[in-house]
Amino acid sequence: MRADYSVLLDACVLIPMPLSDSLLRMAEAARLYLPKWSDAIMQEVTRNLIGKFKVEPAKAQRREDEIRRHFPEAWVEGFEPLIEAMTNDPKDRHVLAAAVRSHSALIVTYNRRDFPKSSLDQFDIEVQGPSTFLRGLYDLDPGLTVHKLHEQAKAIGITLERLLLRLSKNVPGFVQYFAEEQGISLASEQTTSRQ
Repeated sequence: MRADYSVLLDACVLIPMPLSDSLLRMAEAARLYLPKWSDAIMQEVTRNLIGKFKVEPAKAQRREDEIRRHFPEAWVEGFEPLIEAMTNDPKDRHVLAAAVRSHSALIVTYNRRDFPKSSLDQFDIEVQGPSTFLRGLYDLDPGLTVHKLHEQAKAIGITLERLLLRLSKNVPGFVQYFAEEQGISLASEQTTSRQ
């Protein structure tokens, strides 16, 4: 899994900021994988940030613009004619079509039930939740994963432990695995953050 391993990121994993930041940091520079998404997916991200999470429209648009600037090769085009042929959940057929078009081997999403195995097998595509995916990236390159998470924590001015606590809301399985592998105790950090 490196450089030429395309992974379609669904909107639901691009919405939570700490998770999205972690996923994208793993894709930049060292290229643990090639992230893919479509305009439709990114529009869903921006729409939900504004509508459900009350992010100011200008801020949500800046986020999308920055993602576009840093990952210009991630946008999948020309998948629309494939949508009709997809057999998964109708609301997520555009996601599978974009994965097929981009030759992605994997879709990372919380909505795994919307992508039944019978709809994926013919395209040789798998589906994973974000915890499983991040754990796989850690197993692939523990040093780089540790470096990227430290870099993320430093960029927002918090400790690695505090970042892990934030990530635990979205990827608890990965955080538990990572903390155990790294010998990090989050119990003391949770106590400190409550005081």
